[in-house]
Amino acid sequence: MRVTVIDYKAGNLTSVLKTLKHLGAEPVVTDGDWSLVESAERIVLPGVGHFAATERLDATGLTGAIRAAIARGVPFLGICVGMQWLYAGSTEAPQQPGLGHFPESCTRFAESTEKVPHVGWNSLEVREGSRLLAGVEPGEFVYFTHSYKGPVTADTAAVTQYIEPFAAAVERANVMGVQFHPEKSGATGLKILRNFLEMGR
Repeated sequence: MRVTVIDYKAGNLTSVLKTLKHLGAEPVVTDGDWSLVESAERIVLPGVGHFAATERLDATGLTGAIRAAIARGVPFLGICVGMQWLYAGSTEAPQQPGLGHFPESCTRFAESTEKVPHVGWNSLEVREGSRLLAGVEPGEFVYFTHSYKGPVTADTAAVTQYIEPFAAAVERANVMGVQFHPEKSGATGLKILRNFLEMGR
């Protein structure tokens, strides 16, 4: 299974690539080659850092290529900022639009006595019917590190509580995202990535 991994120069892809290979996938990385997106069997967009960095996806034309691949039914998984990019945008960089697959916007955690960013292990409340999270039991833990989050909506596949409830995972048809880092989330993360790799096979 070949997986096209998008590199927009805002994070270290090493752990994602290593985990995909461990699961038997053949990842190929692109930072602007449309043909690798056009021929993709699966697409993964890892992300860390500032939402403004996703501007590179627009500048290289990858946004359009990804949108076309999604329309063809190619399974897509966004991780961390990669998930946030699936929304209309984020208050972290109001001038930079997201993909807009989900119409809402991401926002910073509310002011609280709790520390922001939210860093560390937290549990998932999984909603019924998620293919991405199939086999994940209520209360299983995954690893987060983020200051901005997506809202809980009908497209939310899992909810986590930190200061307030937020979307830990989102899913609509072939488009999925996780706010946590599955590549750093032990057996639960491997289960989730394996589900993604096996979709449509």
